[in-house]
Amino acid sequence: MGVAAQFSTIIEMFDRVTKKYYAESRPILMHKVDKKYRGISYAEFRRKVEMFALGLASLGVKKNDAIAIISENRPEWVIADMGIVLLGAVDVPIYPTLTAKQIEFIFNDAQISIAVVSNQSQLNKVMKIKEQVKTLETVILMMEKTDAPTDDSVIGFSEIYEKGKEFEEQNRDFFENAISKVKPDDLLTIIYTSGTTGNPKGVMLSHSNLVSNIIASADAIPISSEDVFLSFLPLCHSFERMAGYYTAMACGATVAYAESAETVRDNLMEIHPTIVTTVPRLFERIQSRLQKQIDSSSAAKQKIFYWAVNTGRRYVAAKKKGAVNPVLKAQFALADMLVFQKMKERTGGKIRYFVSGGAALPRQIGEFFEAVGITIIEGYGLTEPSPVLCANRLDDYEFGTVGKPIHGVSIKIGDDGEILAKGPNIMLGYYNNKKSTEEVIDKEGWFHTGDVGAFDAHGMLVITDRKKHLFVSSGGKNIAPQPIENLFLQSKYIDQFVLIGDKRMFLSALIVPDFDAIQEYADRNKIQYTSVSELVKNPVIVSIIEKDIQNLQKDLANFEQVRKFVLLDRQFSLEEGEITPTLKVKRKIIEERYAHLIEDMYKNVA
Repeated sequence: MGVAAQFSTIIEMFDRVTKKYYAESRPILMHKVDKKYRGISYAEFRRKVEMFALGLASLGVKKNDAIAIISENRPEWVIADMGIVLLGAVDVPIYPTLTAKQIEFIFNDAQISIAVVSNQSQLNKVMKIKEQVKTLETVILMMEKTDAPTDDSVIGFSEIYEKGKEFEEQNRDFFENAISKVKPDDLLTIIYTSGTTGNPKGVMLSHSNLVSNIIASADAIPISSEDVFLSFLPLCHSFERMAGYYTAMACGATVAYAESAETVRDNLMEIHPTIVTTVPRLFERIQSRLQKQIDSSSAAKQKIFYWAVNTGRRYVAAKKKGAVNPVLKAQFALADMLVFQKMKERTGGKIRYFVSGGAALPRQIGEFFEAVGITIIEGYGLTEPSPVLCANRLDDYEFGTVGKPIHGVSIKIGDDGEILAKGPNIMLGYYNNKKSTEEVIDKEGWFHTGDVGAFDAHGMLVITDRKKHLFVSSGGKNIAPQPIENLFLQSKYIDQFVLIGDKRMFLSALIVPDFDAIQEYADRNKIQYTSVSELVKNPVIVSIIEKDIQNLQKDLANFEQVRKFVLLDRQFSLEEGEITPTLKVKRKIIEERYAHLIEDMYKNVA
């Protein structure tokens, strides 16, 4: 377990790992081609990266040049990334969901000279802003150029490979020389954070930043060369890039790319992964789908399911105490055979564990999956610390916490409850933004995360919420919205939940119902409706959700309870800029967009 070779830069990692497994036929990457998964061997991958890097060199790319990648997850993303890195150039990954205007700001700020794009849609966005970006010289298209408009500045991927082969003929030692010139403290990447207000900030991470995080993460969570990852979170997000790509590669594992976030359920069955890096939203969806199936099954099947889950909970509790009696052991084996095995088969049947990051994992979700024999390991981090700060371990975990700091990272709690971090993984700073850098990294080198939390009695870090998200009610009460929102997501009728209440007399909420669940309820109870918009206003539907809210909040303090809510007729979406690529709600944007509904809830209140 742990990394497959020693390295001090990402280039050394690539060089040593691909050499170690060069002769093996097993794939380093897998992707869908003509409806079937195809593997790319270590030898094939290494050669493609070399050719891409040399192709870039033929275009004049040199150390410290900034090159953007705008693409969905696919092998070409990784080939482009490694090719850029091998030349000592700086990789600037960009979310494919960004608009042309947002891309224009990043290109100009980072002084992008070359953009690598996945398809016609991304090419159109770049060509639209090309005149406004004076540094941009070339666009490399992952699909064949024959499918795109002719333009001298646009080059196809295969053309880059050909240029690389020609360049290699004249420059035999170029590759080895380029590798030796890259040092641990050199800038590796600039990752632009998706700011909810103003322009995004470019987080500068060095080779050393990422390498320290890869090695510490592989030490905390065991990964071997026999593991298979299913990757579907955006590679441009620091969590997936470090954990599901760099760390997987460093350990010699195989990474398979899901076709999209929507196809994950099918891809799990095709790939049979052993590890999946994901966000809590996936588990919420799995549990919600399962709950619907149970609710619509016979009374006998429901009874067996709830007995099995209760048995799983008792078994886990006893096992933690080191005292599982033979009767409970036999009951758990029966529960596993009747219920749990079928659930595990839906994840591909070979999962060792899931790694959850990007947002807080609700305790009840973790405990439910633990009871059925599926392990979820939750970690915590931000882009600025490359990104992991803390992680639960397979043999030392506690739901409701993000675990203990990983090796080399120090965490302390500030006077105002803010989580501060220090270590070799903390960013070099924000690109072209000294003022913002000084606001988050103090004179002693502590990075101010913007999160509020505390350590529990076992040394596990518990995160309360984002510092800027904390509410202060008009009565002066401090309220952390995230734990309350997670509580209400337990309702099978609630899909998304945004708490409102900063500087207000009481808490209210914007709720996106689980549309399948409320439609199923309406059909079963012969409630007439012609559209979802009509259904969310139906008094019966409002009433069943209100009943769930009252039941779930009965143990909350009076000032933490939701008094009013509005049901919305559509989901918050990435395309509308309402959620982040890791599916976290952008609270400020939601509050602005639905301001009229929010104000209506506070009208005529004594």
